[in-house]
Amino acid sequence: MPATSKLEQLQKSEAFDNVIKSSTHVLSKDQLELIRKAFDFANSAHSGVRRKSGEPYILHPIAVATIVTKEIGLGTKSIISSILHDVVEDTDYKLVDIENLFGAKIASIVDGLTKLEGNFDFKQAANFRKMLLTLSDDVRVILIKIADRLHNMRTLDSMPPNKQLKISGETLYIYAPLAHRLGLYAIKTELEDLSLKYKYPDQYKEIALQLRNKEEHRKYLVEQFIKPIDNELKGENLGVTIKGRQKSIYSIWKKMQVKKVSFDEVYDLLAIRIVFKSNEKIDERRKSWEIFSIVTSIYNYKQDRIRDWITMPKANGYEALHVTVMGPEGKWVEVQIRSERMDEIAERGFAAHWKYKNNEPQESELDKWVEQIKETLQNPESDVLEFLDDFKLNLFSSEIVVFTPKGDMKTLPKGSTVLDFAFEIHTDLGYKCIGAKINHQLVPFSHEIKSGDQIEILTSEKQKPQAHWFDIVITAKAKQKVKDSFKLEHKKHIEKGKELIEEALKKIDRYPSNETINALLEHFKFDSKTQMYTQVGSGLSSIDDIDQVFLQKKEKQSNKLIKHWRLSIGRKTKPNETSEIQPKSKTINRKIPYILSEDNIEKNFYLAKCCNPIPGDDVIGYLNEQEKIIIHKKSCPETIKIMTSKGDQIITAKWKQFKILSYLTQISIKRFDRIGIVTEITSVISKDHTINMRTVRFDTNDGVFTGNLDLYVHNTNDVDNIISRLNKIKGIESVERLEEI
Repeated sequence: MPATSKLEQLQKSEAFDNVIKSSTHVLSKDQLELIRKAFDFANSAHSGVRRKSGEPYILHPIAVATIVTKEIGLGTKSIISSILHDVVEDTDYKLVDIENLFGAKIASIVDGLTKLEGNFDFKQAANFRKMLLTLSDDVRVILIKIADRLHNMRTLDSMPPNKQLKISGETLYIYAPLAHRLGLYAIKTELEDLSLKYKYPDQYKEIALQLRNKEEHRKYLVEQFIKPIDNELKGENLGVTIKGRQKSIYSIWKKMQVKKVSFDEVYDLLAIRIVFKSNEKIDERRKSWEIFSIVTSIYNYKQDRIRDWITMPKANGYEALHVTVMGPEGKWVEVQIRSERMDEIAERGFAAHWKYKNNEPQESELDKWVEQIKETLQNPESDVLEFLDDFKLNLFSSEIVVFTPKGDMKTLPKGSTVLDFAFEIHTDLGYKCIGAKINHQLVPFSHEIKSGDQIEILTSEKQKPQAHWFDIVITAKAKQKVKDSFKLEHKKHIEKGKELIEEALKKIDRYPSNETINALLEHFKFDSKTQMYTQVGSGLSSIDDIDQVFLQKKEKQSNKLIKHWRLSIGRKTKPNETSEIQPKSKTINRKIPYILSEDNIEKNFYLAKCCNPIPGDDVIGYLNEQEKIIIHKKSCPETIKIMTSKGDQIITAKWKQFKILSYLTQISIKRFDRIGIVTEITSVISKDHTINMRTVRFDTNDGVFTGNLDLYVHNTNDVDNIISRLNKIKGIESVERLEEI
């Protein structure tokens, strides 16, 4: 046997042994044999196939199985399904083969994990929808898929840059929020960090370096912080363990972007977790508040930063008591207080939630959420991108708890309105809602509800959904119900419009052929048959002069023939001559960065209007249907949608030095007002000959001066230079470039 083959056999054997050792369940002899059978079958099916990294392909499903059992805590069926998850998609074996060998349940899970065939727009969104359709039947499909994505992210180095961007983009867009919603905190954090690593590599490295440089000092602060708490808790004999927790690279980066602060200004880098032993849920609550009392007797705390998720757990099952206190050297420190049960649920999420649910008859918020999304998922008419947007709406939302008149508790996303609450109770209640009584006070249906509100919905039989309701509701369920209502009305209009047009054509002895319909579209200036039928069916367009359409058409055709005859007399045409030669589109190599040159702007590529990138920004390209490249900032919200829905059309892009053309950008200035500040600001800008001002807007409110300046610059260096100069003006509080103009 060749040396490489022996090495690979050893790799496979060690990987398989690692799955068995990692299992959080005690495996019986029969279970071990079934797992071995799955491994042998998959190993044979993937024989000779390698990943982009060069390693045998079978190591990937084995790694996924290890994550599934070790990091999520699933059992035998999930291990087997993970090992088999790519067999149907990537080999000649069919689902029926899986069912015959391993049973209907494992075949069902593998089916949920198998991607759709074919190559069409929105493929990623359609695949994701198919996978989620199994969620209400068996959540293991989603958990295995998340594990699959985690291993792909851990091994993304071997992929070309455009694929790295695509995969990291859709991971941030949907997989990390989904992991969060299912309570997989540790996996969610790692997915975010890995996505940032490939989307913004320089910023990722910079934050990682800063954390390493300050690691020793951070450890010292943690030790100093823990010491007095530990001494007090030991005296109370509460059986606790205390450990420090570093804020993730992604969460630091996000806070820097949102708050517009530097690394050093992110105040809550430190977090402490106190985990205690407890056998009863009643005892857990008492112990949590006892520990809280000890911590806050040692350190001052922020009253607005107490979070009690024990009394009222999050919808993903998370339970803990959080408090932010002032620690050593004036640093704010978040303290998380949990029982061992709470800690396992927080780290392993859904699987641990079910493990501890055996003795709980009541339905959890997580169970309710799984049931609720089934309705949205099964709607066959919803557009896949609309579906993804709606589904994602509630994944990362903060939650509020409100009550019905009878005292039943409902959990909704923060920012929900009365109308959202009405649809949460019942569809018909939503359709007929005209307002509500909140805590016995009359409010409109657009009113934003708050945690603790008791809400009584008021209805009218005359009420029906209106177009502006889309701007009022925020939950996925409510949005879908409003869409469904309009789609039903839309369908009625289409049917009525088609019937009216066909009747009108019959009166003038015309058959509704393609030629006839096209003539109507041209005459009435409609974009499509659907639009025409809808307009006519709803009474917005009239077809009274339909007979004139075809008289005018005959006249136009006659005039066209005469004109063509006259032109043909005036000149001779060469065989196959055309008036315009269309250039052939240049094939673009997506594996290497596309160079953005000043010579080609608006010829081969365009700068997206939604985010207005300028030379020097971190950007990506999107190849549209016309083979034109649209350049977006990586931070643009549209970019994340494109990565998820049309990831195969993503192109990495790099700027060539831009020195001639100017690009519009905007900066914002804040400071306390004083005489002469405007003159100083405009003077600094006017001295820079590379920058021109288009618009300057200044305002003062209660002594605070704000200014927005629209500037024409060559690149990001110009922006950085002007920001640096403006920051030197005495008393300037902040100068920043605005993302949107």
